[in-house]
Amino acid sequence: SRGVARTFQNIRLFGRMSVRRNVEVSALAAGGAGRAESAERAGELLAELGLEERADRDAGTLPYGDQRRLEIARALAARPRFLLLDEPAAGMNEAESAELGAAIERIRTARNCGILVVEHDLRLIMRLCERVAVLNEGRLISEGTPGEVRRDPGVVAAYIGEERSDG
Repeated sequence: SRGVARTFQNIRLFGRMSVRRNVEVSALAAGGAGRAESAERAGELLAELGLEERADRDAGTLPYGDQRRLEIARALAARPRFLLLDEPAAGMNEAESAELGAAIERIRTARNCGILVVEHDLRLIMRLCERVAVLNEGRLISEGTPGEVRRDPGVVAAYIGEERSDG
């Protein structure tokens, strides 16, 4: 009701419901939409996230990356002004992560939607985000543009690691 929607680190789909129905239920639960409008909205979101060909499959039968995109479609069905993504690339390979990043960029641009991403995939974060806040053991250790954060000695030591020469 406050314009915020989120995904979860652990996938939480209705596995025995169709992909389309998962998104329709989310649109209905958000309120303000009837069945016909929810069905139309679901179709648009599935197309936007490349899931239209899988719309009639049970959500639990989708490959992992598709399940992640379905979670995002469900969150978007609520028409949020702000989207929270909790480790959306967790468990994805590099190609899947890059595809997900492109989808998130399209969402941000097309919807003028604020997006907060909690993620360990540094390549995704550095490519996707305008501002980055880095936590280590629950403490903020750096904040700034991706370039500023990438050069921060505390971030390098905690996450990236120093290049070593054995000579």
